[in-house]
Amino acid sequence: MIRYAKPTTVDEALALLGEGAWRILAGGTDFYPAQGARPFRDDVLDINGLAALRGIGETGSHWVIGARTTWTDIIRHPLPPAFDALKQAAREVGSVQIQNVASVAGNLCNASPAADGVPGLLVLDAEVELRSAAATRHLPLPDFILGNRRTALQPGEMVTTIRVPKPAGTSAFVKLGARRYLVISIAMVAARLVVENGMLADVAVAVGSCSAVAKRLAGVEAALLGLPADRGLAAAIQSAPMTELSPIADVRGSAEYRLDAVREIVARAVLMACGQTNEMVAA
Repeated sequence: MIRYAKPTTVDEALALLGEGAWRILAGGTDFYPAQGARPFRDDVLDINGLAALRGIGETGSHWVIGARTTWTDIIRHPLPPAFDALKQAAREVGSVQIQNVASVAGNLCNASPAADGVPGLLVLDAEVELRSAAATRHLPLPDFILGNRRTALQPGEMVTTIRVPKPAGTSAFVKLGARRYLVISIAMVAARLVVENGMLADVAVAVGSCSAVAKRLAGVEAALLGLPADRGLAAAIQSAPMTELSPIADVRGSAEYRLDAVREIVARAVLMACGQTNEMVAA
């Protein structure tokens, strides 16, 4: 017999997870489409009753995002400018109705290469808190998402929070799709920059939909560090290495198109993050 449980405390949820295999149901915006018309065969643990896992708080050193926090919560919460890329990405997660129920942790656990929230969290150096009945551990986001639909979650564990060290700088997000709304991306970029005395003192750039998991671009970051924060950054991006990327060809675009397009949208995101306009990319 298939079991359904809706715990009201995190400890109760972890105790159930320790007893056997469950499919965790949060917002359900990925859960139900993945199920399709097939009959349920797995026990379902509905965590929508866990009020403790929804909301955004802060400690002296971190912002803490509860696992059940929705994309609408992200959009509405007063966060520093370094989170602008994440807020912009939040507005791209499906429709407003989906943003109202889809959870941040669900976006990570689904581990789609095209997950809108991942690049914005990568440039924030986010880490994931994983809890079981026996232990708590923290993993940097690149160590949590291992591949297409694969994560480092172990039996008995669930994501409880996403932790972000209090970031500096400003950020921007650019998504390329075949249409304006409700689209799976061809490529997407988040960029976070710290500008001191007109120069780039810190650079973080991440790309999604161009590899099995979203990636930080170390070559681009190194090429931009120390440069003036002006439209000349676009030229530096055109020649910077992007060896982390290995795009596939699919119905949304060829691998070659993705590689060409991603340089353009990296430039757009970087210039937006440092206060330049999109038009300057082509100037």
